Amino acid sequence: MNIALYIIFSLIIIILVTKIYMLKKSLKEIESSLDKILKSDTNNLITTSSSDKDIKNLIIFLNKELKELRKQKLQYEAGNQELKKNITNISHDLRTPLTAINGYVDLLEKEELVESQKEYLSIVKKKVNELTELTSQLFDFSKTMDSNIQINKENCCINEILEETLSSYYAVLKEQNIAPNILICKEKVYKTINKISLIRIFENILSNVLKYSDGDLNVKLKENGLIVFSNKANELDETTVQKIFDRYFTVENAQRSTGIGLSIAKQLVELNGGNIVAKYAKGNLIIEIRLV
Repeated sequence: MNIALYIIFSLIIIILVTKIYMLKKSLKEIESSLDKILKSDTNNLITTSSSDKDIKNLIIFLNKELKELRKQKLQYEAGNQELKKNITNISHDLRTPLTAINGYVDLLEKEELVESQKEYLSIVKKKVNELTELTSQLFDFSKTMDSNIQINKENCCINEILEETLSSYYAVLKEQNIAPNILICKEKVYKTINKISLIRIFENILSNVLKYSDGDLNVKLKENGLIVFSNKANELDETTVQKIFDRYFTVENAQRSTGIGLSIAKQLVELNGGNIVAKYAKGNLIIEIRLV
């Protein structure tokens, strides 16, 4: 009797172990198949050698979800292309009247005007310039929406590009009483990047400084290639800063907020294979860029 029970228990254990082994094997097959499908642009479905009913039901469910995911992806890509097209058209449509308005403003500036008229004209010109900048950002934004876009890269000196961009912003920073504290390492830092896009990244960050800075700006370039922009920004908070790179996010109490500039900067950094993060510490907005 004991021998019979021993044989029965042994058979049960062997069957269970075999069952567990086959289940693990099937799960590994599913994992491998799913990983290949998600990493490649393919319409293949998950397959397995298992004849287990539950495993087959799991595969049926996963393949159903995969088909729905592909459907949503196609809808997203189609919507993204349509949005890109509309933004491009809008930016082009805005440029023509803005150019005309700027022309009339330039003509009015040459006329003899009383002080109040000069003041009103100055406000109009300022708003037209802001709208022109927004139009330019919209156009840049539409171009960076394509995740498959390819950019030409070359070996560039980050020190020189950063210095040149800061110099071009010196007058407008001074106008807003922002005295930049610049610490650029003496060692030349070279990275393989697209120079034009890097200039645009720096310009968008500096434009953001003009919106949110409480009167200061600190810029650092370290030997390891880390670029850090920081400034006092008491009107922001940690929650706001976590969303600052979102495409459609705006800070309601900002003096001039488009919600696009930093999103463009993030996309351009990533197109160059780098990484950009924003932090908020002790009332300071800190933006760090790492280029590989």
